[in-house]
Amino acid sequence: MKHLLIFVATLLVITLVHAETNPPKRKIIAHYSAQGTSQQLQQEKVYRSSHDGITVFSDRIPSNDNYEVLLFDCYACNPSSTINWRTTPLFRSSYKTEIAKAAKAYQLDPALIRAVIHAESAFNSAAESRTGAIGLMQLMPKTAKALGVANAFSAPENIDAGSRYLAQMLQRFNGNISLACAAYNAGPTTVSNYNGIPPYPETKAYVERVGILLQRYRAL
Repeated sequence: MKHLLIFVATLLVITLVHAETNPPKRKIIAHYSAQGTSQQLQQEKVYRSSHDGITVFSDRIPSNDNYEVLLFDCYACNPSSTINWRTTPLFRSSYKTEIAKAAKAYQLDPALIRAVIHAESAFNSAAESRTGAIGLMQLMPKTAKALGVANAFSAPENIDAGSRYLAQMLQRFNGNISLACAAYNAGPTTVSNYNGIPPYPETKAYVERVGILLQRYRAL
């Protein structure tokens, strides 16, 4: 009997040590935006936890063990992003020639093109989203094909086609930049159906951040 008790006690200690050194893995849920890039500068993390029946979101690891990690694989679509869009470094001269050419061809403000590129891909020409959006202005394959793009990873082609599409959205929504950007992100049909900016957190965040970036690029 004595030996049995010693064995049980030893087994209990081993179990406790194992539990302490091998804590349960956190549940990870990935959220991907159709316009998001999988090669963003830094993947955003948001921690979701529950306390007394209340759900809490934070960019810091909760003190309790009951939390989930939400991953947002998009540069400017995470509503809880900790990036300060009013102070984050701007891309002042990248693709200056290509942007100027597209702006002249489609009668666009060069600052708007630059703001959209910043929001879409952070000026990463190799960016590719989980749903297949490609390049600087994150062109979907169907859109790129309709615009006659041979290589969406080509900066000149991508900027030209993305700017042309952006101009089409501005024309469709009577020059309203917010609605045009919402359409660029969520699709023109969605904007028309809602008769305004769709109530999607990602799209609302995207439109707001493009607006902030636009003001900053205009001020250069």
